[in-house]
Amino acid sequence: MNHECFFFVADWHALTTHYEAPDGISQHVEDMAIDWLASGISPSSATIFVQSDVPEHAELHLLLSMITPLGWLERVPTYKDQQEKLKEMDLATYGFLGYPLLQSADILMYKADQVPVGEDQVAHIELTREVARRFNHIYGREPGFEDKAEAAANKMGKKGARLYRELRKQFQERGDEEALAKAQAMLEAQQNISIGDRERLFGYLEGSGKIILPEPQAALTPAAKMPGLDGQKMSKSYGNTIALREKPEAVEKKIRTMPTDPARVRRTDPGDPEKCPVWQLHEVYSDASVKQWADEGCRSAGIGCIDCKKPVIAAVQAELEPIQERAREYEGNRQRVRDILHEGSEAARQVARETLDDVLEAMRFTHRD
Repeated sequence: MNHECFFFVADWHALTTHYEAPDGISQHVEDMAIDWLASGISPSSATIFVQSDVPEHAELHLLLSMITPLGWLERVPTYKDQQEKLKEMDLATYGFLGYPLLQSADILMYKADQVPVGEDQVAHIELTREVARRFNHIYGREPGFEDKAEAAANKMGKKGARLYRELRKQFQERGDEEALAKAQAMLEAQQNISIGDRERLFGYLEGSGKIILPEPQAALTPAAKMPGLDGQKMSKSYGNTIALREKPEAVEKKIRTMPTDPARVRRTDPGDPEKCPVWQLHEVYSDASVKQWADEGCRSAGIGCIDCKKPVIAAVQAELEPIQERAREYEGNRQRVRDILHEGSEAARQVARETLDDVLEAMRFTHRD
C-alpha cells in the first residue's frame, strides 16, 4: 500500500531536554537527514523537512494547548519515566510537559491517518486521537453544518449523492457497519469535492460534526520495540543506542559488552533467552536456525554469551555497511542535503497552511487573510 509520507527533523523537540545547549542542533539536523537519505527515504517520493522551518507547527500547538486538559499531559507514561531516568537534567519546564502536545500538532498538521511508531509511542498517538476528538467536538459544529453537508453531497452528482444518503441512512438507522465502510470508501475516491467538503461529509455520515482534524492510528512493525544496549528502552538520552554510522569496531564493542541474563554468572550456568536483551536483537536480525541455535545453546549452557552475540554483531554490521556507504556520499555534498530540506519545508508549509486555515475557520478566527 502506498501512502503520502512526511518525515521531519524535530529540532524544537530537541530543546525539551537540551535547551541550555542548542549550538549543535543545526549539525544534528543535517546528520539526521543524511541518515534518513542513506537508509533509503527518497525526497522524490516523500516530503523531508525541518520542524522549525514550518512555524505553523508552533501555532497549531498553541491553539491546541488552549483546549488540552493539564491532566492529559501529566499522565503520558514517558513524562514520569524520563523525569526518573534523566534526573541530571532540568525537566521542570512547560516545554518538557507539553512536548507530547507539540508532537500531536506535528501529526495533526498533516491529517495523518497512520503514524509509524515504536511500541513506547502508542500512548502518544492515543493522546493525539483524544486531542483531535476534543477539538472536533468543540469546533466541528459549524453554523449551517447540515445544509453545508447536503450541498457537499450534491457535488458528487445525482447518483453519488443518492448512494451516499442511502448508505448514511442504513448506518444511522440500523447501525450497518458495512454501509458505513462503503460510504467512507466512496468519499475517499471522490474527485469532485474539496478536502473540506469530504471531511464535512465524513462527519455527517457518522452523525457528528465536521471532522477538522482526523484521528490517526499507530502503525506498528513486527519489531515494534527495540531494546537499548542496556535492556532499557532505546534512547539517545539514555546513551544506549547504536548509531547508523557507528564504526564496525564500535558496533562490535557495544554488543559484546551488552548485559545478558543475570542468571548466567559463569559460562556453565544455563540461561533464559527471554530475560536477555541480546535475544531481542536475535528476534530482529537472526533467521529461524540461528534463533534455535541461540535458544538451545543458552538454555543448556552449550554456548557462552559472547558466542551468542557474534551472529548479531555480524548481522548489524552487514545491515549498516550499505547505509554508511550512501551516507558518505551525502556527507561529501551537504549542500544537496540542505537543498532537499529547504524544498521539503516549502512543500510542507503549503499543506500546513491549509490545515491551519481549516482550524482557524472552525475556531471562528475569520479576521485573518
